[in-house]
Amino acid sequence: MTTKVHVHLFYGADPRFYRKGENIGCLYGYHHAESDEFQLTYSQDVKESRPVRLVRRALKAMLGFDLLHTLRNRDAILCSDVIWTHTEQEWLSVALLLLMSGRREAPPLLLAQSVWLLDKWRDYGLMRRWFYRKLVARADLLTTLARDNAQLCREFFGRDATQLFYGLNTRDFPVQPPQEWQPHTPLRIAAIGNDRDRDWETLVKAVGNDPRFAVRLATRRRIARSLRSLNVHVAPAAGLEKQRELYDWADVIVVPLRPNSHASGITVMLEAAAVGKPMVVTNVGGLQDYFSARAAAYVPPFDAGALRDALLGLATSPDKALQQAQAAATQLLSRDHTTQHYAQQHVKITRDLLRRRAQTMQAAQTAHTTQTTHTAQTTLRGQRQGDAAPQAKANANARARVPSQSRGGM
Repeated sequence: MTTKVHVHLFYGADPRFYRKGENIGCLYGYHHAESDEFQLTYSQDVKESRPVRLVRRALKAMLGFDLLHTLRNRDAILCSDVIWTHTEQEWLSVALLLLMSGRREAPPLLLAQSVWLLDKWRDYGLMRRWFYRKLVARADLLTTLARDNAQLCREFFGRDATQLFYGLNTRDFPVQPPQEWQPHTPLRIAAIGNDRDRDWETLVKAVGNDPRFAVRLATRRRIARSLRSLNVHVAPAAGLEKQRELYDWADVIVVPLRPNSHASGITVMLEAAAVGKPMVVTNVGGLQDYFSARAAAYVPPFDAGALRDALLGLATSPDKALQQAQAAATQLLSRDHTTQHYAQQHVKITRDLLRRRAQTMQAAQTAHTTQTTHTAQTTLRGQRQGDAAPQAKANANARARVPSQSRGGM
């Protein structure tokens, strides 16, 4: 029996158009789950005019999810057996659609993966929390990419969440364990990322205007003018080719982070491990569940001095830096932090979820059959008793009409 899985992604991730012509499959690697057992469909983007795009984005900003994009994919969602989502911006809108669609026999199962939701939760107002809790209740399984987020699911929603491990597309970044490492002078540092929790301020405090470091900071986010330094070049690294060039140029990859619960920075860590570059990373967000302290130099958050010392420690100990980079590549492979494994984790939890639903439905059917049998038996007994009552009354009346007979006596 084939299970129909609908993968609902953000607008712009339609596999028909995303990196068109490169034949990479689905973003995040969900296509690796395709098999005779699992038939996958994906959310499709609709070409839209500028006014419609502005309306869709305004509604998304107000609700916190892209409802219009979800409504456009309504038929594919409702016709599926299971729905996979990558962030709360997708599953919140799917949950609302399912609730709006009303009760259906065997409705689609919803796997709800949260990324930024738990970090933002305390900042939400009472109405938004109430609304989101209604949508959380519709999710059949909560998933996260970090243990910290899973713990917050229990705290905020009173529900367990399954931690999944994100993976690298090894076609884009083949794993190449380094054989040697020798730093340049000045030390070349690359920092890349667009996540809201990147801590560019601490990075610039640590290395800005210091001739021992040459820094390339690649982000689409706005960098405050006060953080501009002579040795820090800020420019986005748009496209895979530019990213590879940046990694090739760098001696060390830095992932500076603010405290968060969603493993911010894990994509860059996976890429750095694949290309064989040592890393300095802020120790937040559960990143050590992916790479141990042997594979990355972890530093406390907001500690510019510790960040600078970690960089200088690598520069002055090339052998140590090489061992760290080799350990990162080894752990990436041994722990299978790949898109293939990421997809197979979804396969496993979906099988488990389908099996539990089948068991629940079977138990409910058994209980219904038992109740029906009991009701029928009770009804039959009642009918028998009802039929016997008139006969008993007639017998009693007949006995009353027979004269009394003496048994003898004096």
